[in-house]
Amino acid sequence: MANPLTRRKSIEQSMADTDEPEHSLRKELSAWNLIVFGVSVVIGAGIFTITASTAGNKAGPAISVSFIMAAIACALAALCYAEFASTVPVAGSAYTFGYATFGEFLAWILGWDLILEFAVGAAVVAKGWSSYLGSVFGFAGGTAEIAGRDVDWGAIVIIAVVTTLLVLGTRLSSQVSAVITAIKVAVVLLVIIVGFFYIKADNYTPFVPPSETGAGTEKSVDSTLFSLVTGGGDSAYGWYGVLAAASIVFFAFIGFDVVATTAEETRNPKRDVPRGILGSLAIVTVLYVLVTIVVTGMVNYKQLATGDDGDSKNLADAFALNGVTWAEKIIAIGALAGLTTVVMVLMLGQSRVLFAMCRDGLLPRSMSKTSERFGTPARLTILIGVVVAVVAGFFPIDKLEEMVNVGTLFAFVVVAAGVLVLRKSRPDLERGFTVPGGPIIPVLAIIACVWLMLNLSALTWIRFVIWMVIGVAVYFLYSQRHSMVGKRERGEVADTVAAADSPPER
Repeated sequence: MANPLTRRKSIEQSMADTDEPEHSLRKELSAWNLIVFGVSVVIGAGIFTITASTAGNKAGPAISVSFIMAAIACALAALCYAEFASTVPVAGSAYTFGYATFGEFLAWILGWDLILEFAVGAAVVAKGWSSYLGSVFGFAGGTAEIAGRDVDWGAIVIIAVVTTLLVLGTRLSSQVSAVITAIKVAVVLLVIIVGFFYIKADNYTPFVPPSETGAGTEKSVDSTLFSLVTGGGDSAYGWYGVLAAASIVFFAFIGFDVVATTAEETRNPKRDVPRGILGSLAIVTVLYVLVTIVVTGMVNYKQLATGDDGDSKNLADAFALNGVTWAEKIIAIGALAGLTTVVMVLMLGQSRVLFAMCRDGLLPRSMSKTSERFGTPARLTILIGVVVAVVAGFFPIDKLEEMVNVGTLFAFVVVAAGVLVLRKSRPDLERGFTVPGGPIIPVLAIIACVWLMLNLSALTWIRFVIWMVIGVAVYFLYSQRHSMVGKRERGEVADTVAAADSPPER
């Protein structure tokens, strides 16, 4: 019997599980649907909530360089995701890939990690949506004091809406995303075109602002791990700031990997999943870099820094400082639309990863049953909606963006390494897409992602380690004993692959 920590779920078994009537997802998505999902989740959080503030607090005009650094790391990882997803078109993304290559324990760690990525990401973006709600309708954000406690009712509302859409069906969610995505892309293009006429060349000097007095010598848990190791201290401006900003704005690209979680619901996954992943990433990278160039050219980076009152600047502030007040409302509407689809697709990714983990028995298997009417894991989706709504509505989580980043980068490293392992262990598998250049790109992806991880704050690493320790405890207390792979090894349930391969009885 295989070691429980390293026992693997075969590719054949993963594919066979997708045919279980009560635990299968409908194949309704095309390459276009996947590109829409990718663009809809990536455009939003980065452009509308962290671009301006990160330029003001960390990198100055060199924020565009930070975005390029993050984009390169994402592109390398995206190629690896594309090969894996076209080879193993099963829900679960990095979790499923890890199960097939490194074994159950690491797969569990990846799944636990992705729960953190999608849940915290959705909650953070929902709170951002709530703040823009006030900008659009002219009140002080979507919060209210109830029983002496601040409740973010705006975040709760948007989570309730997208949960309902996800329960009703993935195709419907994609159609709604397509309409909303068209609105926010139009707003982004407006920002680029209108903002271009307000660019002042002087605002690009200095392109990499020097570290401020004292900022390069003070050390704390808010300093990046890399700067602490090398003696750089806090990471405000200078090249330490540019590197730190790259790790922060990486949050803006999070979501393209959600496309891989929908592989099981794609009609032609071997062709369409790579197109969806790479197509969406290419579109958003161009838009992001153009926006950062325009915004830092419109105003001096110091005007975008967080104020003494703790008020962070956003995209609309750059236009307000130039007297373009009419653009503020349009940008706020675009942000509201943009963040809507971000919340939707992050929760979609969350539900599909948990669905795969439940179907494998690592979490309660009963939660992986799909609705006969809608073809979605309705009960699981509703449970996720309730949990994320409580977190976003009642807890101050605005400082947890970096938690999402470290979790995602860790998943990227494992996927890139998994590509190399699967090529050696299963060269016989049909691959709809193969990363060019042999092992070079997967290795570069690993190096780039580890580099970005080192430029996250020490506090982020501490929180991440705590979350992982909790995950290890859950695995040994529950998941290891309830694993479907383990039950098949012990003969407690039938081996569906063996049953399918054996000749019928006469």
